[in-house]
Parts: sequence; structure tokens; C-alpha cells
Amino acid sequence: MAIKKTAKKKAVKKAAVKPTAVKTAVKKAPAAKKAVKKTVVKKTVSKKTAVKKPATEAPAKTATASTPPLTTVVADLDVGWGNAIYLRGEGGPLAWNKGIQMDCADGKWTWATTDAADGLVFKFLLNDKTWAKGENTTVAAGSTAVLRPVF
Repeated sequence: MAIKKTAKKKAVKKAAVKPTAVKTAVKKAPAAKKAVKKTVVKKTVSKKTAVKKPATEAPAKTATASTPPLTTVVADLDVGWGNAIYLRGEGGPLAWNKGIQMDCADGKWTWATTDAADGLVFKFLLNDKTWAKGENTTVAAGSTAVLRPVF
């Protein structure tokens, strides 16, 4: 009978060992991963807007604090003997109702002003009567615009 008791004790010990082995196996097993839904993010392009500089900054390298910037308009065009090119527009001394005659030198018609702090919007006229074709032209203060108007 002694033999049977030892066999039973071993079986009981083995049964006791198995549950702990199962527990450690459960602890080591990685948890099931949940499916994660990926969302698509669309990139949007934003428009850049032009930022105007304050009027206190010097707009041109040649201008100093005491000298206003020189804005120049040049028309590279031969209009024939006895004809002249005029400017009309806004900004500085320009006006839409009366033209200012440009000066002719070396076959180019030029006009310059230091009174255009905010730039100029203008159009050429032949003999202050015939408007040039196309849209109005804009030039920034302190810049030079060289154009070939068509009448």
C-alpha cells in the first residue's frame, strides 16, 4: 500500500504544478492587437497674400531719409516728327482728366517724379488725345518702368 500513496502524492503535485504553468503562460502571451483605422489627412495649400511695407521704410537704395524716391516712366517709341507722348493716371501729380507731356531724348520719352510715395497707375496718350491700347500700367515708388506702348 505504500506504493500507491506515493504515486498519488506525485500525481497531486503534478496537478498543482500545471495551473501555475498555465498562469505564467497566460501572462507572457501578448495581448491581441486591435485593428486601428487609418485616416487620410488631406493637405491644403493656402494662398499667400502680399504684405504691404509701411511707408516709413526707405523704398529705394538711392533715396535717403531727406530725399524722396525718384519714380521714372520711359516710353521707348518713335511717334514721328511733331507728335508727343503724354501721361494720365493717378499718384503723384498725375490726373485722369489732363495729361502731362513727357520729355524726348535720344528717341526715348521720359518722365520722372519724386511725388509718388505710393507708386503710380498710368496710361500713355499720343498728343494727349489717343489712348494707348491695353490695360493701365502700375509702377512702384522709386522704380523705373520702361515700356513700348501701342496706339
